[in-house]
Amino acid sequence: MVSRITPEREAELHGAVLDLLREVGYEALTMDAVATRTKSSKATLYRQWGSKPELVARALRCSQPVSLREIDTGTLRGDFAVMVEHSDDDQMAKDTALMRGLAHAVHESPELHKALRELLVEPEINGIQVMLQRAVDRGEMAPDCPAVKFVPHMLIGAFISLPLIEDRPVDRDFLTDFIEAVVFPALGV
Repeated sequence: MVSRITPEREAELHGAVLDLLREVGYEALTMDAVATRTKSSKATLYRQWGSKPELVARALRCSQPVSLREIDTGTLRGDFAVMVEHSDDDQMAKDTALMRGLAHAVHESPELHKALRELLVEPEINGIQVMLQRAVDRGEMAPDCPAVKFVPHMLIGAFISLPLIEDRPVDRDFLTDFIEAVVFPALGV
């Protein structure tokens, strides 16, 4: 089905969904509230996105600054530097808090878990895998490096652990330090 919603209107709808999520949480978010906030019909929302879980997952996906798959500087260090450079400290703080809130909802809603996995998590993991495979192909990393399969876990772990351990959100400086001190040594880069 071809969307009749303009990219600008879609971005506006996604922004409203994320704002509502931050305000009321996933459980209290309703399609009625999104329709009211965005001055659209509930039927339009369902026609376009099908369900609340898919709308939430797509809104989160569209808030990502750049697709990791598209980053290719010619070196793994350069690729990670661009990934961090495209990160926004304020947005990461908002997204980290939002993801913490969604962590509980994922356990209660298999549909949300599936939508987040398909639309947000898997594309990011695939993008990282593409970056890492290019590094192997260029000879920057050993093809049998056992840490390769754990890079997504390391990065996700950093986002979860920093607020828990130090009571502060992830920012570019932390990400840069973490990648240099943990990820690159694990990969032998």
